[in-house]
Order: sequence, then structure tokens, then C-alpha cells
Amino acid sequence: MLESGDPAPEVSAPNQHGDTVTLDFSDPAVVYFYPKDFTGGCTIEANDFEEHLPAFEDAGVSVYGVSMDDVESHADFAEEEGVTFELLADPEGEVAAAFGIDTSEGYTDRVTFLLNDGAVVASYDPELADPAGHAQEVLEDARSL
Repeated sequence: MLESGDPAPEVSAPNQHGDTVTLDFSDPAVVYFYPKDFTGGCTIEANDFEEHLPAFEDAGVSVYGVSMDDVESHADFAEEEGVTFELLADPEGEVAAAFGIDTSEGYTDRVTFLLNDGAVVASYDPELADPAGHAQEVLEDARSL
């Protein structure tokens, strides 16, 4: 798994609208990986990031959620939960692999990366990333960039 100081990977993936998004990490960004749409912890986490999205935007930080679900699942999840930031579909696990995340079980662990200036600034241990309140912790770190 990528760690602080590692160069940011070059990745592209379709969002919930089917548009291909190429991530540029020259500006601050949060990329959070989650196991699956419509599951308890993942829904809590998505809602938490959505609730804090205006503060992330005010701080100039982009937010991206990534799972191995497909575009259709992401579209349904975003509509049902009111998610307005980009959810990237990674059914083959290519984005996850670029971040060094295991996909052998058919899903990713819950792990978050804060990136800026083309590098990883911080990573959040999947064992310690409680979905409730996680966005606030990442936001506080992002504001210090």
C-alpha cells in the first residue's frame, strides 16, 4: 500500500455518470476506497464525506470514492444517498492496484489517501478507519496542507 511520500499514481476510471475521470494530484485530493455500495459502513462513510464536502471544497480539496462496483451500481448508490462527489468504478481493480491495495477477495479494504503536489501526504489504516467521523479527520489534515 502506498505510504506518505510515495509518488501519486496516474489513474483514470469512469465515474457514476459514465464519464472517464483522470485524477490529477497536483492539487489536494482525497481518494477513499470502500468495499461495496449499499453496505452499512460504506453508506455511513459516503454520507460523512458528502456532509463535509462543502468544507473540502472551501479548502480546495477534491474528494473521490472508489470501489470495485460498476458504473450502474455507483449511479444507483449516488442517487439513493445523494452523493454529489465522484464515485469511481474500478471493477477490474486497476485503480486499487495502482495504490497498492489488495483486491483478491473481489473488493477493497476501507482505506483513504490524502494527496497533494503529486505525492501521498497521508494514508489511513483500513483497520483504524472508522467510517463515522472519518471525513472530519481527513478534512483536518487536508486543511493543514
